[in-house]
Parts: sequence; structure tokens; C-alpha cells
Amino acid sequence: MLENPRSPRVRAVAKLTKRSARQETGLFLLEGPQAAREALAYRPDTVIELFATPTAMERHPDVRDAAREAGLEVEYTTEAVLDAMADTVTPQGIVAVARQSPSSLKDVFAASPRLVAICEEVRDPGNLGTIIRAADAAGADAVVLTGRTVDPYNPKVVRATTGSLFHVPVAVGADLASVVERAHAAGLRVIAADVGGDDFLTRRNLLAEPTAWLFGNEARGLETDALAHADLALRLPIYGRAESLNLATAASVCLYETAFAQRASD
Repeated sequence: MLENPRSPRVRAVAKLTKRSARQETGLFLLEGPQAAREALAYRPDTVIELFATPTAMERHPDVRDAAREAGLEVEYTTEAVLDAMADTVTPQGIVAVARQSPSSLKDVFAASPRLVAICEEVRDPGNLGTIIRAADAAGADAVVLTGRTVDPYNPKVVRATTGSLFHVPVAVGADLASVVERAHAAGLRVIAADVGGDDFLTRRNLLAEPTAWLFGNEARGLETDALAHADLALRLPIYGRAESLNLATAASVCLYETAFAQRASD
């Protein structure tokens, strides 16, 4: 059992909360039973270490069984060690280390996608994680991160996806112009979600066709040059007194409306 919170092994895991360590090692941190459960169910090949307190394994025997099925032995630790490893105050007794496995842009668009979310300079980890989760729930084929969008392996992003990071392909590090070019070549219309766009309801009929939604920065939205890459821009109407919609909420509506339209046309 690991008992020393200051041991080199514990500190190496804890460093994965920092982007520099994730870039250097190609690894990232998973916290809590849900993240571990989803990783072991959908991408067991990426999980290389699983740490847990004995109490947590008693509460979540399915995680222990899934780890063993993947050929992975649980490394037992004290509560103090788990706390030292984790990014959260309450990691729920389980922490795992996994290899980053982003999808390539080529593979994303070679798969003839019908619904893709493109995130351009989305900076808030909670927003990005929620967009990935919404894309997964809406049956999107991929999420593509461009510009200075936050690292999808940031612990806060990983937590906000609640496991969807392991369900939907996520491509990173792409230039927006290249993404749009590939989207067009794959037959997708690129629609920007923007407050200066046309009323959503007036162009709703377009959503049944293959669509790539372009979402921008939480505070500034999409810059002029980014908007220029889109085929058109649409805005969601505000019927009440709200000043605006949160980015992740707006993205969820756009993705689901598109999923509804596409399924209705099948």
C-alpha cells in the first residue's frame, strides 16, 4: 500500500494536474469512480495505473473487476495519498493515470461525419467538458479543438465530460482554416453560433444536412476572421430577459436541434 504522500511516485501522479507535465509525459489524470469506470469500459488500453483506497474499492467493486479484466491491478493507498494525487478536494477514493489518445483530424473527417462540434478558443474547462458531454449525448461524430482552446486533458475538463471523453473522438491542435477545409471536403456545412447571425428559426431547415457547428470564446465570441470561415452564422433567440446564454448551454441546444433534424430526415 502506498502510504507516503511525498513519495516520488505520488508526486509524479500529482504533477499531471499541470499542463507541462501532461505535455511531457503524454499522460493525464482521472479522478473518481465514474471517470475510471468509463475509461475501463471504453478505452481500457489507455489506462496504465489505478489507485484507490480499500474503502473506495469496497464501494465500487465493479471498478476493481473492470481493472482486473483489463489486466490492471489496483494499487491501494491511504486517503492522504489519494488527496495528494488528486486535483479535487474530494476525489472519492479513486485516481487513475491514462495515456492521452486524441483522434487525428484526418480520421475524424474520413469517417463521413454528419455532426461535428468545432471549438475555437474555448477557454473555460467546465464549458469545454460540457460541450464534449453534450456532443456525445446528441450523437455527434466528433469534437475538434482549434486555436487556444483549453487542453481537453485538463482535470476540470475531464471531470466535466463525466466519461464522454472516452465515447466521442476528440481532435486537438488543429488550425481552424484546415478544419473548415476538411469539413467542406467531407460535405459538411459549417455554421457559426454567433449573436450577430441570422435568427436560428429562419434557417432551421438546413440542419438536416451534414453540419459542423463552430463555437467561439466565452467572452468575445468568434473573431471576425474565424467567422469568415463559416458558411453562415446563426443566433439562438432569447425570449425572456436573460442577457445571453452560457456557451455550453447554447452549444447543447444547437447540437440537439441538429440531431433532431437529422434523425427526422432519416
